[in-house]
Amino acid sequence: MKRVLIANRGEIALRIIRGCHEEGIEAVAVYSEADRVAPHVKGADAAVEIGPAAARDSYLNVERIIDAARKTGAEAVHPGYGFLAERAHFAQAVVDAGLRFIGPPASAIRLMGEKTEARRRMANAGVPIVPGTTEALADADEAVAEAEGIGYPVLLKAAAGGGGKGMRIARSPTEVRKGFAQASSEASAAFGDGSVYLERFVERPRHVEIQILADAHGRVVHLGERECSVQRRHQKLIEETPSPAVDRELRMRMGEAAVRAAESVGYVSAGTVEFLLDPAGEFYFLEMNTRLQVEHPITELVYGVDIVREQLRIAAGEPLSLQHSISEPHGHAIECRITAEDPFAQFMPATGRVEYFQVPTGPGVRWDGGIETGSEVGLFYDSLLGKLIVWGETRDRAIRRMRRALDELVIVGLPTAQPFHARVMREANFCAGAYDIGYLDRVGEQLLVRTLSDEQAVEIAVAAALAEDEARSARVVLGESAGRHGGADTAWLRAARRAGLR
Repeated sequence: MKRVLIANRGEIALRIIRGCHEEGIEAVAVYSEADRVAPHVKGADAAVEIGPAAARDSYLNVERIIDAARKTGAEAVHPGYGFLAERAHFAQAVVDAGLRFIGPPASAIRLMGEKTEARRRMANAGVPIVPGTTEALADADEAVAEAEGIGYPVLLKAAAGGGGKGMRIARSPTEVRKGFAQASSEASAAFGDGSVYLERFVERPRHVEIQILADAHGRVVHLGERECSVQRRHQKLIEETPSPAVDRELRMRMGEAAVRAAESVGYVSAGTVEFLLDPAGEFYFLEMNTRLQVEHPITELVYGVDIVREQLRIAAGEPLSLQHSISEPHGHAIECRITAEDPFAQFMPATGRVEYFQVPTGPGVRWDGGIETGSEVGLFYDSLLGKLIVWGETRDRAIRRMRRALDELVIVGLPTAQPFHARVMREANFCAGAYDIGYLDRVGEQLLVRTLSDEQAVEIAVAAALAEDEARSARVVLGESAGRHGGADTAWLRAARRAGLR
C-alpha cells in the first residue's frame, strides 16, 4: 500500500497517520468544517473536507468518505474507532469500491454486532457465556418466564448494540416488565432495533478484555488482557495491563477462549474480546469489539507490539510478525482518558478554547492526543481530548509515574477529567487493585467532592501563578489566564491538580 485514507478524527487519526508514516505510507485525512485546522489535518500528507460539523453529514457520510479516497488515490481506508468503525455496511462499501478495508471483513462485524447471534456462536465454539437466552425475547411475558428459569437478578440487554444503551437490571417480575419496555424503547432509538435478550446479572464482576490479532493466512494470536473496570455508565475511564486479578494460568485460558471466538467468525485484523470476570475467577463472554480499541497503547507498551503496524501489514496481505501468542507481560501500563468533562459537575461535557497546553514527558510516559494550544473544543464529537499512558516495571511504579505525569499535564481553558484521574491514582482501593465495575458507584462521591479548602487553594494557586508570570513578563494583563504564559506549570498549580482542582 502506498496511500491510506483515515476515516476518523482526533487522537486516533493522528495515531494512525504516524503509523502510516513509519511504514512509508502516505496518509490522507478527512475533516469536517469544524476540524479545518485540527492537528490530524495538519499531520496528514493530504486532506479532504467532507461536510459540515455534524457527524452525520461528515464523518458518518459513507459516500463522501469513499469519494475522498478515490479522488486522492488512496488504496485503503482505516476507520479507527467510533463513527463507522463497526458498521458492516461501511466495510462492505469500501471493498465494493475496490479499496482495502483495514479491519475485519464485513461478515465478522455483522456476526459479532448481533449480540444473540454472537452468543450462539460463542457457545458453539466453547467460549463461556453468561447463562441466558440466545434469541431475542418476543415480549415482556416471555422475559418474565425466562427470568424465572435463569434466576434473579437478570440483565435485559439490546441485541443490536452496546455501550450501556438498552440495558436494565431486574430483580423481580415487575422490574422485568418495566425494564423490558424501557430497554426495548432505548434500543430502538439508539440502534434502530428494539430487540432485547436476557442473561443472568453477574454481581460485582471485573471487565477484562483480551487483545487479538488475526491475519488472512489463518493465524490468530492474543496479547494478554486489559483491565477496564473503572467505568462510569458503562464508559471506560481508566485501563491497565496486566489486570491485578489475572494470573498466568487464567490469562492463558482467557486468551485461548478469545482466539476461539475470533476463529469462529473468520476474523481478520485487530480486535478485542471482552469478558466479565466474577469474584470466583470464572469468566464469561460479553462482546467482541471488531476494531482497534481506544486503550490499545497499554498493550503495545507491555507486550512490545505495534498494533497499528500489524493492522497495516495484515491489510497488505502480509502474515503476522508474531509466531505465537504472548502470555508473559513485561512491566505494567496504565491509561487515563483525558476528556473535556467536568468531574465535579457529574462529568458534564465542556466546551471552549485550549488556551495553553503542555504534555508531560520523561521515562515511560506517552501522550496520544488530538489537541494543541488554540484548539476549539465543541459538542459535535466525543469528549476525548487525548490519552495519558505510562509504563513502569511494576504496578506500583506505574501508578507513581501516572501521578507525576498527571501533575505535569497542563490543559488551560476548559474543565477536563484530569483531577478525577489524579484522585483515583491516590485512592486506596485502586492502589490495592481491589476494584470492579461498581468501583465508581462506591467511591465516586468521596472522589468527586470539592471542599471549601479546595476552593481557597485554587485561589492561592492562581494568584501565585499570576504573580510569577507578572514577575517574568511585563506584558501580562491583570486577570488574564495564567495558562497563556510559560510560568503556568508551577509547584502551586501542581499541588492544585493533585487536590483535584485544575
